Amino acid sequence: MEPIEKLIPHRPPFLFVDEIIAEGPNCITARRRVRPEEDFFRGHYPGNPIMPGVLICESVFQTGCALLTRQLAAKSQDLSKFTPVLTRITEVKFRNPVKPGDELILEVKLKEQMGHFMFMTGAARTADGLRVLTVDFGVALVERAPEGAPQP
Repeated sequence: MEPIEKLIPHRPPFLFVDEIIAEGPNCITARRRVRPEEDFFRGHYPGNPIMPGVLICESVFQTGCALLTRQLAAKSQDLSKFTPVLTRITEVKFRNPVKPGDELILEVKLKEQMGHFMFMTGAARTADGLRVLTVDFGVALVERAPEGAPQP
């Protein structure tokens, strides 16, 4: 499959998806290996490190961005002209903590699209099937300013 860096604009150290492992017309599944040496573990519950919930959510949102790229490509549109911006987060439920060395399976489904607004549902679980989180979210595609244009 295509490297994740070709699908989404995020880069290390803020890239929380390793690879796409499956996809369908309105859904996508990705993998994220949670490395014990990741910097956030040093300060997030030292002695009993857990991955911050906001970063688990971000992994799901980045997976959603990959789905948007595929959706736009199917319609012969170019995501490079847009920046996907998170507009809504609802119904977040955290079920179990994520520890160093865990492997996350991230699933996102497109529920509805209205123009440049997409509404999705996502879930994260460990590779052995333990539910980690569920979340509903919305994304807007915001046009990028032309290269060299003054920024507000």
